[in-house]
Amino acid sequence: MTDDRESLARPRPISGGSLQEAELPVPSDVAWRAKPARAESPFAQGVRRLRRSTTALIGAAIVAVLLLVALFADVLAPQSPIASDQTHTFERPSWDYPLGTDQLGRDMLSRIIHGSRISLAVGVSSVLLALFVGVPFGMIAGYYGGRTDSLIMRTMDLILAFPIYLLAIILMVIFAPTAGLIGTMKVTGAIAIVRIPIYARLVRGSVLSIKEKEYIEACRAVGVRDPWILLRHVLPNCLAPIIVTTTLGIATSIIVEATLSFLGLGTQPPTPSWGWDLKANVAFIQSNPWISLFPGIAIFVTVLGFNLFGDGLRDALDPRLK
Repeated sequence: MTDDRESLARPRPISGGSLQEAELPVPSDVAWRAKPARAESPFAQGVRRLRRSTTALIGAAIVAVLLLVALFADVLAPQSPIASDQTHTFERPSWDYPLGTDQLGRDMLSRIIHGSRISLAVGVSSVLLALFVGVPFGMIAGYYGGRTDSLIMRTMDLILAFPIYLLAIILMVIFAPTAGLIGTMKVTGAIAIVRIPIYARLVRGSVLSIKEKEYIEACRAVGVRDPWILLRHVLPNCLAPIIVTTTLGIATSIIVEATLSFLGLGTQPPTPSWGWDLKANVAFIQSNPWISLFPGIAIFVTVLGFNLFGDGLRDALDPRLK
């Protein structure tokens, strides 16, 4: 072994090159080359930027707390949200009633806790429903173009011609608002119809640029079918704007639901709703301001949380940021 190392270290005559290069000894111990570091995936980059965003973390914390409150409302609520007690009407905030009672003697804290279920259920469900309808229409319109694009987009333009609140009010008048689960489903459907064109136009614009890329042309050249191209190559490249718009759209849907309930066209009593509590208690706001203040704060905090989280996602998913 010693002779082998001495022979490796001894200068070897080589042809060509300079004298200095010929006299260079060969190192006895050759280290393994380090493997090149793997490039960070776009998803990992987005998660890293999201963790560094204070705005996104605050919004995510608010949304997480709201989800926990909605999931465990039966445990967290001290009383029934619909049980009335005429002997304790307009109670001021106290240990027994932390947020007071309304004109029917119902505990406001319990109604606000259970109202989070309605707001989050309507906000999330309406956005998902609009997403599942609007995204396919937008992909088909942008990818195929021609008459298909014109037909779909003119329909979306017709829906967008109405102001969002006016169209939602018209739909709720047609649906006839009711209480309970059926009433919540009606509100969800009305808000979803209003928001379908937003996703359709958003996805169509993204598809128009993506379908001209070289890898899409390569897929067509090798005979890949259009449905597979749309699902495997086009849709993943549209996810970033869809995710951001969905997060911000939940906040808008919650405001629309509260507005419809305030106008008496949303979920009907006795189902707890923040918008309806505002409507029912606004007449007593001068003498008993807390019964209108707390539902308004609940709406404000919920919308703020989703907006902050959506803004953080938008920055985290922007490929131009590092």
